[in-house]
Amino acid sequence: MSAAHAANPHHGGHRAETGTGRDGPASRRITVSYGFWIFLLSDIVMFSAFFAAYAVLASATAGGPSGHQLFELRNVAVETGCLLLSSFACGMASIGALLKSVRIFQIAMAVTFGLGAIFLALEIREFAGLVAQGAGPQRSAFLSAFFSLVGCHGLHVTVGLLWLLTMMAQVWAKGFRADIQRRILCFSLFWHALDIIWVAVFTVVYLLGAAL
Repeated sequence: MSAAHAANPHHGGHRAETGTGRDGPASRRITVSYGFWIFLLSDIVMFSAFFAAYAVLASATAGGPSGHQLFELRNVAVETGCLLLSSFACGMASIGALLKSVRIFQIAMAVTFGLGAIFLALEIREFAGLVAQGAGPQRSAFLSAFFSLVGCHGLHVTVGLLWLLTMMAQVWAKGFRADIQRRILCFSLFWHALDIIWVAVFTVVYLLGAAL
C-alpha cells in the first residue's frame, strides 16, 4: 500500500467512518419517509394495545348495557362509508399533487375534508347519545375500553383534518415545492392508515359487538 493511499483512508473505498456510505447521505425524501413510517408503526403499536384492552374488557359490562344493546350499525355503516370515500378522495389529491395540478389537488382535498368532518360529526353524535343514555365511559370497563379505542381514532381524524387544511393552505401559497410534496406523501400515508385502523374497529368493535 502506498504512503498516499495509507494517508487517505477514503481513497478507493467506502466512507464507513463518516456514516454516509460511498454514495453520500440518503435523500431528504427517503429519510423523511423512513422516519414517518416509524411514526406510523409506533401508532399502530399503540392502537394494538387499545384493541387488546378492548378484547379483554368487552364482556366486562358490570351489569350495564352491552354492545348489542347500544350499537347502531346503520349509523356506523354511514361513518365507514364516509371514511372510505375520503380515502379515495385523498388518493385523487395525491394524483393531483404528482401532476402538479392545484385545481385537482384542492378539490380532492376539500372532498376529503368534508367526508372526514361528516365522519367525525357522526362519531361525536354517537358518543353524546351514549352519554345521554347513562352509558358513558365511567359506566363499565367495557365502555371505558370502547370510548378509549374509538375516541383515540377520532382524535387522530381531528388531527388529520387540521393537517389537511394546513396542506391546502401551503399548496395555495407556495405551490408543489419538494418539501411540500414530501408532506403531502406523509399526510396520505397517515390518512390511509386511519382507514385501515377504522376497518379493524368496525369489524372488532361494532360487528362482533352487535352480534354478541
